[in-house]
Amino acid sequence: MSVLTIGVGEWSVSNKVEDVLKTYALGSCVAVVIYDRALRIAGMVHVALPESSMDPARAAELPGYFADSGVPVMIEEMKRLGAVKGNVWVKLAGGATIMDPQGFFDIGKRNILAVKRVLWRSSLGPIAEDTGGTMSRTVSVAVLDGGTSITSANRQWTI
Repeated sequence: MSVLTIGVGEWSVSNKVEDVLKTYALGSCVAVVIYDRALRIAGMVHVALPESSMDPARAAELPGYFADSGVPVMIEEMKRLGAVKGNVWVKLAGGATIMDPQGFFDIGKRNILAVKRVLWRSSLGPIAEDTGGTMSRTVSVAVLDGGTSITSANRQWTI
């Protein structure tokens, strides 16, 4: 097994069945997982903010940092490997309210909505999600079978 670690604003796509894509400590950030079940292609992006217009220079340098630039880039990379819409599913995790108890900025919720908007434009929607709340999450997906697991505070579950 080979673990491909995805940092904030990064994405990875793999069709190697021995790979596991993993991102750590999602607070208000959102992990978007897309999996082609026919070709065993997995993609994950770690989105930190909803809109690239907030910082165009950063978006040019690190498109995965923003929902509106990162999700499309990952989708295009999956298409280059042969993924097709009819064979894929999407799962989401993260988007918590962290260090913002009154929800003033509500970055987590804004990230979730921005990700869904981008997916809807591509006629995609999540089949499962573990979003919101107040906990940090670590997410991994196995290229072999698309198994998606979440860990937080010494607990682990699948979505």
